[in-house]
Amino acid sequence: MKLSLTFLLMCLFFISCKKSTETPEEKAPEAFKVPVEYYKLDNGLKVILSPDNTSPTAIIAVYYNIGFRIEPKDRTGFAHLFEHMMFQGSENLGKMEFINLVQKNGGVLNGSTRFDFTNYFEIVPSNKLETMLWAEADRMKGLDITQDNLTNQQGVVKNEVKVNVLNQPYGGFPWLDMPQYANENWYNAHNFYGDLEDLDAANLRDVEDFFKTYYAPNNAALAVVGDFDKAETKAWIEKYFGGIPAVELPAQPDITEPVQQKEKRFVKDDPLANKSAIAIAYKMPERNTPEYYAMGLLDQILAQGDNALLKQKLVNEKGYTSGISGGINYLGNMFNYKGPMIWMFNFTYDNETTEDEVVGAVDQVMDSVRAGITQKMLDGAIVKMRSGLYDELGGTFGLGRADLLCSFALFDDNPARINTLEDEFKKVTPELMNKTIANYLKPANRTILRVNPLLAGDKESGK
Repeated sequence: MKLSLTFLLMCLFFISCKKSTETPEEKAPEAFKVPVEYYKLDNGLKVILSPDNTSPTAIIAVYYNIGFRIEPKDRTGFAHLFEHMMFQGSENLGKMEFINLVQKNGGVLNGSTRFDFTNYFEIVPSNKLETMLWAEADRMKGLDITQDNLTNQQGVVKNEVKVNVLNQPYGGFPWLDMPQYANENWYNAHNFYGDLEDLDAANLRDVEDFFKTYYAPNNAALAVVGDFDKAETKAWIEKYFGGIPAVELPAQPDITEPVQQKEKRFVKDDPLANKSAIAIAYKMPERNTPEYYAMGLLDQILAQGDNALLKQKLVNEKGYTSGISGGINYLGNMFNYKGPMIWMFNFTYDNETTEDEVVGAVDQVMDSVRAGITQKMLDGAIVKMRSGLYDELGGTFGLGRADLLCSFALFDDNPARINTLEDEFKKVTPELMNKTIANYLKPANRTILRVNPLLAGDKESGK
């Protein structure tokens, strides 16, 4: 009997389908890896290249290894003041010309001062990458330091302090306040936004010395992330940054914190607040230890998302508050700092509720996790952590990626750590979680700060 061509083709199709379903070793999808090329110029500048051609844009990020943690003792707020000075002009770019250069070419830019670094970044169309490398190098090698620029920016920063802290309800609470209450070492515990008298006292010599000391290539990391040609970009980096001389860096001060032996409680009167507020902070384990990663997962269980245990207790069950904020490092994330840190959460609550009631409910949550973390709880925390990490890596055209690359280059001399974070969290066991809870989530390791709302008309409100 003669078989039709159609029948033969159908037989071959079903055979191939059967074979494909019976193949035992199907390849697992490869884990996502951030491309990282890391090298140093002869002057010590750390360079990280991370190509990503999903959009025709490039990020240039320059991170200096100087934050407000180690600013001069009689010049609080100086690191932040200097961040403003970096936008006042350089050798070849006058006042506002750096900003105009970015914005008129369709880009965005910003800078910030954090605990352990000051950073500057630009996101521009890829064809403007060389221009921005030149501009960043221009202000690294020669800032326009004048009395007029200093006086102007002293006024700007003082006004920022007044608007954001002094004249706001809950101004500085808890991101600015809590480190000053929870820490003992001045470097971790001073007013990093700046006391007004210290800002006034800054002089031109201070600015010149600060620039020469800390804004040097051997105290910086440069990351380029986005759509670029690596060979071409390397040549530009060498051309514009290679000739900037290195400096002798000063010894780093001791920023260690003593072990906290007992609970600390404070009350801050707020004449502009009309509701009580509370912040509770626990000292963190040392960075990059197993307990550090465990605390990252405990943060997910306790404070992050709708299923967070603190939210379930304080919002859904008790109804004390409408929402909770919390995390490790309120001025960044759990990865982009170097020195001692706290894990903290905060919320406002009705004045009819007492501090003891609020803390009692928090203690109930802490007692529940002390009873033991299960593998199911741990698995859920890892999923949430992984989701947040990939959001960080992909957000804002890759700015989160540039942030981690520069941070790990500055603090660990190893930006490739970005590709090992997920594995470190997966190493955490329920036993390690329970050990971390016992050692760190205990009353002796915490600081409680309550805002007393004087605007509510009761000076003893919230007790």
